[in-house]
Amino acid sequence: MKVPHPIPYQGSKRNLAREILSFFPKNTNVLFEPFAGSAAISIAAALKKKCSQFHLNDINKPLMNLWDSIINEPEQLAKQYAKLWRAQTGNERKFYDRIREKFNRTSRPDFLLYLFARCVKAAVRYNFDGEFNQSPDNRRRGRHPSLMKNAILATSPLFKGRCILTNLDYNQALVLATPDDLIYMDPPYQGTFVNGGFRYYGDIKLADFIDSLQALHARKIPFILSYDGRTGNKTFGESLPSHLELTKIEVDAGRSSQATLLGRNHITYESVYLSKALVQKLDFNIERIFNGVSRNQISLFEFEEI
Repeated sequence: MKVPHPIPYQGSKRNLAREILSFFPKNTNVLFEPFAGSAAISIAAALKKKCSQFHLNDINKPLMNLWDSIINEPEQLAKQYAKLWRAQTGNERKFYDRIREKFNRTSRPDFLLYLFARCVKAAVRYNFDGEFNQSPDNRRRGRHPSLMKNAILATSPLFKGRCILTNLDYNQALVLATPDDLIYMDPPYQGTFVNGGFRYYGDIKLADFIDSLQALHARKIPFILSYDGRTGNKTFGESLPSHLELTKIEVDAGRSSQATLLGRNHITYESVYLSKALVQKLDFNIERIFNGVSRNQISLFEFEEI
């Protein structure tokens, strides 16, 4: 079965899910995603039966309300989206602006889903007041209602009755995990707050995040972290300290589309970090399997049209 993805989201790890799921230990109880976003890894893990329960968390409350609608009111949400999608015909730009203004007043889940589907490259943007302010992609009308409905209806049963949804700061979510669980983290990349990327309703301080990783390390909590990457000789994000005892794996993501547009032949690599507690649970030699292996995957900074 094709993995469904109801929320279009730039930076989603859905195209890396196969690799990331290969690091899941057997008999995982709960999968935590403290930076849930589009929950691409949890969806793939549910479909592949990698764990029995899920905990999706994001400080973005409207996003978590949307997840609640996807899981618990899928038919209604699909109908609401279809109504919005059809109502835009012939007046797409003004309609988008009107829905964006209404969303910023009401936080309605169907409005947010429509904005995700229509905004430029599914690149979510918020201003300093927490208002959605990304512009529409005027070249397209967003995912067709029939495709959106299929994705919503396929996702709902994967989580129904098996998923806890919370709207907490990531640290508050992390303390709930136990050594029998697994945490997958895909935090906002360094600099995205300053440069206008997806706002986590405030910047994530690197020092604080490192302290959180150290606390997980001390508690022997297994975790997987998607954190940084590089294209050519340009590196994205500061290195993590050695005292965390993380195993770093670079995944060859192929040629960067941006570099291709500029006539350069640069390869993008994405970094995946495994905690010491996780490595000790795995029953294969990670370095032997991944050393020198090329993965043809989508870049961190590209978005595949749905």
